[in-house]
Amino acid sequence: MTPIAQSPAPRVDAHAHLYTLDMPLAGTAWHRPPTDANVDSYLQMLDEHSVQYAVLAAASLYGDYNDYQIDACRKHQRLRTTVIVRPDVERYVLEKMKDDGVVGIRLQWRRVQDTPDLDSFEYRRLLRRVRDLDWHVHINDDALRLARPMQQLEAAGVKIVVDHFGNPANGIDCEGFQSVLRAIERGRTWVKLSAGFRQTSAQAPTAHAQALLKTGGPERLFWGSDWPFAAYESSITYQKTVDDFARWIPDPAIRQRIHDNAYTFYFS
Repeated sequence: MTPIAQSPAPRVDAHAHLYTLDMPLAGTAWHRPPTDANVDSYLQMLDEHSVQYAVLAAASLYGDYNDYQIDACRKHQRLRTTVIVRPDVERYVLEKMKDDGVVGIRLQWRRVQDTPDLDSFEYRRLLRRVRDLDWHVHINDDALRLARPMQQLEAAGVKIVVDHFGNPANGIDCEGFQSVLRAIERGRTWVKLSAGFRQTSAQAPTAHAQALLKTGGPERLFWGSDWPFAAYESSITYQKTVDDFARWIPDPAIRQRIHDNAYTFYFS
């Protein structure tokens, strides 16, 4: 096996979750966490791996209960978060969230059978508010369903961040993944290289990462650990996610540019 060139520790972990067992689970929750994933444990994990900053992803397990991650961002300037909101949320509420470290909304549609209509007035209004706040829309769905919402989000003029490589299930030629590549080329879409352990094979994330890199360069990519690895808590470690990233992107200079790009996008 070819040795992996080493680089400084990740500057930004762009995808992680926080929750505690006493938080109210949504009725649609697909997983029941076995232990707390609290802010103190996560910050300790970051410090142990010399990671300076992190971006939290709103967890669908808790619906629009965003309180815990917002509280974490209020207390720790090294954190930012996305939130899940109802489409009728008022701009004044969103503005207060922005003051508290919120940087975007999350459309967590994976495992959701009937997804909302982004062309409805309610969602067009929400997306306009997101655009006016200079936030982004953070979307997680299967690649087979991504093409349509990507078109709608682009038409709304918002910045788009796609989770987990776009969750490609049928290789780089599937229409959803290709729609992500085309969106990157048009200039308002970024993709997280995260949760490779959820893909169908150990080799697949490298192929997907290289296709994304070839299309958009490091400026359109972020890296995320997906801590605490929901449903994989006992088989994945934080260090493994760092090592996986180095396998997907072997060049340490490119990895550093990806880390710096995440800092610019989320914190500057």
